[in-house]
Amino acid sequence: MKEVYDKFGLEASTKDFVGHAMALYTNDAYLETRGAAPEAIERIRLYGNSVARYGKSPYIYPLYGLGELPQGFARLSAIYGGTYMLNTNIDEIQYDGAGKAVGIKATMTGIEPEMKFETRAKMILGDPSYFSSKVRVVGHVLRAICILKHPLASTNDSDSSQLIIPQSQVGRKNDIYIACVGSAHNVCPKGYWIAIVSTIAETAANHHVELGPGLERLGRIEEQFMGPPIPLYEPLEDGKKDNIFISKSYDASSHFESTTADVRDIYRRCTGEELVVEGLREGLQVAEEN
Repeated sequence: MKEVYDKFGLEASTKDFVGHAMALYTNDAYLETRGAAPEAIERIRLYGNSVARYGKSPYIYPLYGLGELPQGFARLSAIYGGTYMLNTNIDEIQYDGAGKAVGIKATMTGIEPEMKFETRAKMILGDPSYFSSKVRVVGHVLRAICILKHPLASTNDSDSSQLIIPQSQVGRKNDIYIACVGSAHNVCPKGYWIAIVSTIAETAANHHVELGPGLERLGRIEEQFMGPPIPLYEPLEDGKKDNIFISKSYDASSHFESTTADVRDIYRRCTGEELVVEGLREGLQVAEEN
């Protein structure tokens, strides 16, 4: 891809913008990867096509915040006979004689009396927090949630925006992400905005300094919340041996591309097939023709 950029005479800052803000690469390895140019070009085309489809932005965001996403999955799950259970602790994973997971024992809390139950399953899919002995830490996410009384500067007073600060422009190894949403999304009162600044930790201390370039971009901050570094987990095995398929942790990015890739990976591990979203390709073809 470096050769493609050089062919068109792109400056370094333009390469950073195209590669990190449009193609959404998390590092610059793609520049020197042999044969990676076609994928990079498709990523850039997808960005352009998405802007053409949705208007000012290539992104869509749910009203009332990201909590609407699991609610949507819960409704869809119910259609196919699934059940969501809140405030439920996993007490034990049950195995058969061959070491394959066949079910769980669990306790639902928050009700009186607490309800204990068992359920059987052909396979188990889960977040890393359920399987501490089957995952490893591969890094830490730094995240600050900030309350503002103004939109981000130089965004045309947008109700929402995503900013990506390429690592090379601030002397880092990882990008800094800023996601900002306002009252138009019903996530805060009118006249307020919520900005989330995140990145991957590169030091063992002074994490507020690592987020500094992103925080400075926000202007005046009314209130700031920043907890300890959040561990990033990934499974030790692919899950085929014991029928337990574990996802990775959410990373620092604010556009969920890595999470989507993880979903595809889990599906591939579970079924041995590639995930195909029915109707998506047809919809893209219609949009391109129009």
